[in-house]
Amino acid sequence: MVESLLAPLFSAMGRVLPFGFAEPLFMKRAILAMLLVAPAAAAVGVPLVHFRMAFFSDAIGHSAFTGVAIGVLLGVHPLLTMVAFGLFVAWAITLVKGRTELSPDTVIGVFFSTVIALGIAIISAQKGLTRNLQAYLYGDLLAVSETEILWMAVLFLSVGAYLFLTFNKIMLLGVHEGFAKSMGIPVRALEISFALVVALVVSTAIRAVGILLVTALLVVPAAAARNVARGAVSAFWAAVAIAVISGLSGIAASYYLDTATGATVVLFAAAFFAATALLRGIRGKH
Repeated sequence: MVESLLAPLFSAMGRVLPFGFAEPLFMKRAILAMLLVAPAAAAVGVPLVHFRMAFFSDAIGHSAFTGVAIGVLLGVHPLLTMVAFGLFVAWAITLVKGRTELSPDTVIGVFFSTVIALGIAIISAQKGLTRNLQAYLYGDLLAVSETEILWMAVLFLSVGAYLFLTFNKIMLLGVHEGFAKSMGIPVRALEISFALVVALVVSTAIRAVGILLVTALLVVPAAAARNVARGAVSAFWAAVAIAVISGLSGIAASYYLDTATGATVVLFAAAFFAATALLRGIRGKH
């Protein structure tokens, strides 16, 4: 059923991308997955960079490590426990952050340390779990299935709809929480909903680039865009464009160089960051 839905799309991709690297079916799946995941990750990365909360996505990403371990331990599909545990950690961080006088970085650091310690404790107690974590640590974009692509498409559309409705409110909240409240924005509900969206994006992006690099997929394109953009909206579209170009370039380069796909994509995004930082420096001199 899913295969028949995607067959016309794969056929169209063959005409749009008449290159050797895009010919195999597994490469078409990888390209489509990256075109769905990378823009969604970059889009939510813009508010994260704006809020100076890049560490938050790192905490969610590493909570996936523990979520997978819990799934393997309980005999449940690791993807389900990874997403569920990531959502729980995102909700808990936001809740605690709103009820304490500690800085956000401190609260996130506490949760980050705790989830990593829990994951290591589970793995050390159950020998042999490490083998099951390899694909999640490093990602395996070339092994993405049609069903996973369908889930990524749903996430892509959902994130797009969510940000269309809330982007300005989220950015205003980052500028001044008190002013956002005075404008009638439900601050706590918005914070929690955004945290849950980030958790869903991170959990999905892990399939593409792995736990070790997932934060880079959110933060690096957004940071590169911020170097050259003159406003929040232009930063949003620039980040999405950088993510798409880095994704396609990284997949093509990894095919010919025989390098890890996720890592190569992140390296291209990092090259964009270096170029935009240089451009910003040149602009500053004039």
